Amino acid sequence: MSPRLPKRKGKFRRSLKTNLFAYALLLPSLIFLAIFTYYPSLRSFFLSFHSASVNRMDFDGLGQYQAVFGDEIFRQVLMNNLIFMIGTVPTSIFLAMYLAIWLNKKMRGSSLLRTSFFYPTVMPLIAIANIWLFIYTPTYGLLDKFLSLFGLGGINYLGDPSTVMTAMIVMMIWKEAGFFMIFYLAGLQNLPSDVYEAAKMEGAKPFYTFRRITFPLLMPTTLFVMIIAITNSFKNVDHLYIMTKGGPDNASNLLLYYIYQTAFSYWDLGKAAVITVVLVVILLSVSAFNYLYLDKKIHY
Repeated sequence: MSPRLPKRKGKFRRSLKTNLFAYALLLPSLIFLAIFTYYPSLRSFFLSFHSASVNRMDFDGLGQYQAVFGDEIFRQVLMNNLIFMIGTVPTSIFLAMYLAIWLNKKMRGSSLLRTSFFYPTVMPLIAIANIWLFIYTPTYGLLDKFLSLFGLGGINYLGDPSTVMTAMIVMMIWKEAGFFMIFYLAGLQNLPSDVYEAAKMEGAKPFYTFRRITFPLLMPTTLFVMIIAITNSFKNVDHLYIMTKGGPDNASNLLLYYIYQTAFSYWDLGKAAVITVVLVVILLSVSAFNYLYLDKKIHY
C-alpha cells in the first residue's frame, strides 16, 4: 500500500497545479466579466425596485415594474423590437445560407464574391447608418434617384411611421447576411462528401439534396447563427442614433435605445433598470430555450 500512496499524491499535485494554472489564465477574463457584466446586471436588478434618479433613490417595490408595463410607449417599443427581430432574423439566416451554398461551389471569382458579401460586416454600424441615410434621403438619395427613372420616388422612408421600420430591417439584413454566410461556409466545408456522392449516384435533384441532406446537417450551425441573430436584433441600435433617434413618434425605437433615452435623457434610472431587466430576461430565455431544448433536438 505504501508505494502507491506517493504516486497518488504526486498525481494529485500535478492535477492541482494544472487546474491552478488554468484558473490563473482565466482570472483576468473573470475579473472583467465580474466588473462589466455581473455587477452591472445585479446593480440594475437592485435599482429596478427603486425610484431612482441622479440624486435620490427611494425603495418602490414592484411600483417601477407596474409603471413600466403600464407605459404605452414601452409596449410600443417592445412590439417594435419583436417586429424588428421577426423581420431580420429569418431573412438574414436564409439569405446567408443561400449565399454560402452558392459560393461554396468551385467557380471563378468566388473569393472576390465572398469578400464583397462579407465586407459590410467589417464596417462600423455608424458608418453603415450614414451610407443608408444617404440612400434613403428623399429626392436626392440613391433610392429615390433610381425610382425616379420609373416615375416613382419622393417617399420619406425614415420620416414616415409606415415605412421607417421596413427601412431599418432592410439595412440590417444587408449588414448581417454576409456575417452569417461565413459560419455557413465553414459548416458546408465540414459536411461529409460521401453522402453527396451517394445522393448524386441515386439521381437526387439539387432541391431534394438540400432538403434531405444539406439543411438537416446544417442545423447545428443554424442554431448557433440564430442565437447570434436574435441577440443582435436586440443589441444593434447604433444606427438609430444617426438615422431616426427612435422616431418618428417612436415608430423605429427599440428596447436598448429606449433604455439609453430613459437613463441619460430623462434620468429615470429606476425605469431604465426595469427595462434592462426585461431585456436581459428576454435574451436569457431565448438562449436557454435554444441550448436546453432545440440543441437536444438537432444534434445527432
